[in-house]
Amino acid sequence: MPEILKSDLPFGSEFSPSQISLREVIGFAKQHGGNWKAFENEVYQKYFKRNSTSETNRRKLANNTKLGMFAYGIIDRDANLTELGKKLLDCPDDATLYQTLARHILLNLHGMNFVQCILDMHAAGETIDLIALRERLEERGIHFPRGGKHPSMMRLWLEKAGVFSTGYRVNETVLQKLSGASADEFNALAMLTKEQQTFLKTLANLPAGEYQSNEIEKLASATFGVKFNEKNLPKQVLYPLSEAGYITLTRGTKDGGRGAKPFTIKATAKFVADIIAPLISQLEKQITPELRPFLRKPLPEIVKEMQSKNKNVKGLALEAFCINLMRLLDLHYVATRLRGMATGGAEVDVIFDSSRLVFSRWQVQCKNTSNVSLDDVAKEVGLTHFLKSNVIVVVTTGQVGGEARKYANKIMTDSNLAIVLIDGGDIKSIIASPCSIVDVFGREAKHAMKLKAIDL
Repeated sequence: MPEILKSDLPFGSEFSPSQISLREVIGFAKQHGGNWKAFENEVYQKYFKRNSTSETNRRKLANNTKLGMFAYGIIDRDANLTELGKKLLDCPDDATLYQTLARHILLNLHGMNFVQCILDMHAAGETIDLIALRERLEERGIHFPRGGKHPSMMRLWLEKAGVFSTGYRVNETVLQKLSGASADEFNALAMLTKEQQTFLKTLANLPAGEYQSNEIEKLASATFGVKFNEKNLPKQVLYPLSEAGYITLTRGTKDGGRGAKPFTIKATAKFVADIIAPLISQLEKQITPELRPFLRKPLPEIVKEMQSKNKNVKGLALEAFCINLMRLLDLHYVATRLRGMATGGAEVDVIFDSSRLVFSRWQVQCKNTSNVSLDDVAKEVGLTHFLKSNVIVVVTTGQVGGEARKYANKIMTDSNLAIVLIDGGDIKSIIASPCSIVDVFGREAKHAMKLKAIDL
């Protein structure tokens, strides 16, 4: 059976400000806490008894309200109020009530990811709807079921607190007030490397005080399994975090000729542990930091960056372009710059999956070079063993060499792999008319079919 992924956004059907009164249902939980059937019946009597549907469905609607309150962390499974529920119960007015829930959503339920995703889509000039949102949230490691209304319910609750004004328009002043971090600050955290984020998260879990940098590094490695380069820790982690304003550094002195002592680390006023830790937790599945600015840009700007004289900028723009290509094919983003045990130490630019009719995994390599060689294709073929890929896509701004094509043909003839080779000419065609991607992939599919033809 296919794996059923747990939703990263809370279930919210029938737990919506358009259907229930938050203060009233919290009052029901206070009255009936510990007796979920009595609580559910109270909700049924108040909100769903007269709905024009069957009695079974009316009872299910009441049950959905209970499940939504549980998913948002307001009650436990027996309808007892949680600490959050008690805090909401004590709010003196509705404005404070909605603001308290909104802060919880933003910090603890991937709310900042949700809002930042919407801001990025606005910046890229994309139309925002549930289908597009699900695809873009997947790129941020945030899953919710197909057809689920999870983002809509979350937006409604955030709208009650003023985070959204109309539709998907974000009030960034209210966002910063409630979350403790602006959209720019959250985006800056997303731009930190995994090592930098892990270092901050470890520091956030410690009581306030001063610590030796090597102590935090060891604790971070043991707790989160992230390996640090001890010799380059200052350059790769400490200096960037200090320049970002999160920590202060006090340089150690020479220790009997055996080298410098570790830095003494102290959090700054900008570093608020109960804000930083949950925000970093939301970013752990995010796309590689270097690519984030490119995915906020419209496609024409990405194409322009592909002509940059800066080799790094040009390479990142090509990766962002490839991600947009795979979006056009309605593939599901899995990972960027995948490297480690999963790939035997080699790096793969982008991984996509498709569950249309049958499952397939697409392994994408972007080559910002004048020529793709046999060795380039052979490397990708070797990685399919680790990644269980069905399709290899090699995209180059240059040309695909003759030997590389011959090798790809041989592999396709002798195995179940499909290898798609897209060169600079194809890229120009797709830029001129995005719909031509169908022609490009159709051409490659027909070529594979000929190679794999069965003699009957």
